[in-house]
Amino acid sequence: MNLETSIEYVKGIGPEKAKLIRNVLGISTVEDLLHFFPIRYLDKSKVHRISELHDVDTDVQLKGRITHLQEIETGKIKRLSARFSDGTGTMDLVWFQYSKWLKEQLPVNREVFIFGKINVFNSQFSMAHPEIEGEESKDTESRLRPIYPSSEKLTKRGLNQRFFQNVLKNVCKEIPGLIQENFPEYLMKAFTFMSRQHAYLNIHFPKDMEYFEKADYRLKFEESFFFQLGYALKKLHHKSHTAGNPFPVVGESFNDFYNHHLPFELTGAQKRVLKEIRLDMKRPVQMNRLLQGDVGSGKTMVALLTMLIAKDNGFQSCIMAPTEILAQQHYNGIRELLKDTEVKIRLLTGSSKISERRIIHEQLESGELSILVGTHAVLEDKVKFKNLGLAIIDEQHRFGVAQRAKLWAKNKIPPHILIMTATPIPRTLAMSFYSDLDVSVIDELPVGRKPIITAHRREKDRAFVYNFCREEIQKGRQVYFVYPLIEESETLDYKNLMTGMENVMDNFPHYNVTMLHGKMKPDEKDAAMNYFASGKAEIMVATTVIEVGVNVPNASVMVIESSERFGLSQLHQLRGRVGRGAEQSYCILMTSDKLSKDSRTRIKTMVDTTDGFKISEVDMQLRGPGDILGTQQSGVVDFKRLDLVKDTVIIKTTKGAVEKILKNDPLLSATDHQSLKNYYVRQYKGKNKWSKIS
Repeated sequence: MNLETSIEYVKGIGPEKAKLIRNVLGISTVEDLLHFFPIRYLDKSKVHRISELHDVDTDVQLKGRITHLQEIETGKIKRLSARFSDGTGTMDLVWFQYSKWLKEQLPVNREVFIFGKINVFNSQFSMAHPEIEGEESKDTESRLRPIYPSSEKLTKRGLNQRFFQNVLKNVCKEIPGLIQENFPEYLMKAFTFMSRQHAYLNIHFPKDMEYFEKADYRLKFEESFFFQLGYALKKLHHKSHTAGNPFPVVGESFNDFYNHHLPFELTGAQKRVLKEIRLDMKRPVQMNRLLQGDVGSGKTMVALLTMLIAKDNGFQSCIMAPTEILAQQHYNGIRELLKDTEVKIRLLTGSSKISERRIIHEQLESGELSILVGTHAVLEDKVKFKNLGLAIIDEQHRFGVAQRAKLWAKNKIPPHILIMTATPIPRTLAMSFYSDLDVSVIDELPVGRKPIITAHRREKDRAFVYNFCREEIQKGRQVYFVYPLIEESETLDYKNLMTGMENVMDNFPHYNVTMLHGKMKPDEKDAAMNYFASGKAEIMVATTVIEVGVNVPNASVMVIESSERFGLSQLHQLRGRVGRGAEQSYCILMTSDKLSKDSRTRIKTMVDTTDGFKISEVDMQLRGPGDILGTQQSGVVDFKRLDLVKDTVIIKTTKGAVEKILKNDPLLSATDHQSLKNYYVRQYKGKNKWSKIS
């Protein structure tokens, strides 16, 4: 037997059961079985009493006698029923699918142990399909009994907990020939690790909780370590094999803007990040950096100053944004900042006219145009640069790898890459999933910005909310109303956008109201935005199309309708559309009266903090890392033990260990490191390719 052996050859399985296990659980090989870890453990030394039971849907062990066995027929359905008594109370045992053999083998009127999940039926505790052991056959090897993931389809076919425990016992007997150590001896000693063989034995059948914890730590450390190793090797490969154009000069364009046209003093975080970028671009190696910052933290200013460094070194830059609204915002903001300089900037989107495109193409190829802002239109083959030296990608997860690769082909030597994200990523995720990138974080807001005040209000408070909005408008401010739906839904009782628009117009008859949603044509969106941004409309009713890319400093109130329907990151992004000026701003979260536990947590988190990084941590706890990663998760290793929320200390520790090893032995050529190298190549082949595209 080896790790690749099919499970049908494992003792106790066979072809028929192997097919069922493969279809239901996706387990095909012995290695898959070893990684079929218990989800919890039942302490076999603990025997519960019926009189003390109170929680349903929990697995318990009871000791007593089975009595009153009978078959009950209801129509065509037969079931086997029995009473179980432990001296403190009685409960029903039931088998919905059973054989004549099972009925004859049940140890009636003998003292036994039963294991199973507690249910309640007709106000009486019951247990379906209990597992039964006599005192003489009770396993004494380990008091912790593993409970494996299962399904009704498996248990109905006899593949219950006892079956999987026996199968895993058979596999675990083979561990000495299956599992080899993959850590060098010095690492084992430094972290006082349990051996790999003992870790697998004690994750399935731990001697006690101390052994389980050591096994769990070892396997989590291993998962995190090799994942970090893969990305660290990828980063080393990138830095040693990917040439880039060095930008040694900080010249006239940068200095003139910084000294004479900078509208505000940079924050300490902006200066720190700019220095990190500057040091990267000095070297003849392509920069590959993630710029992570909260809403309104000033990423665009850092991007502009970086592009001016590119210009001072004779290179062009481009910013690629996922939507026309966001591209337009970047363009408008940067053009305004550069209006008193000679730096030329243009906007290219799918809506750009042919005549505009012709001018842009000519100016790019001649080198007259220094900065191009655009959407996917930038990737078209017709768009050719004279000398593209810097590519900035906003919200990179919205672009595929193949799309991003097209940017690289715009210059003989690939441009430096700066990826910006406005969605705060939990630090654990950034550390794990962007460890092939250099990460810069802007973690403070510009001076003078007042924290947004967030309040939770229910339907009964609507009149007060409307009065507050009127008061703000009378002060010269503007208001957003955001709705989660645009079209009528028969199954959801939330106000849709059109009803919302009518409601707002009825309650604010003396003010101008404009509307913005994703189904409008680009020129209609622009007209609506310009109407609001110019101050001609006091109120904008919109969908989440305004989540990114809308910048109206005079807007001071954001009312989010049915806010319980939004995720935390979306609520945070929407809130970031206000608070962009010097005046105090407010975000009002409207909800129904009845909220789920998760909804209450989301709303409370929004009210309690404006720190995007804290919000992202709560979001990950509620939704899990898979949801947060979204399309970025493609190709990521599926962790078996590691928990990105709970195991931050392990992740930090493994990152440090990997960096230390590769600093001294970047090719893993030392004798001590052959086990590391061999295991990595075998385990992660094809899962973690050293692609050049970030």
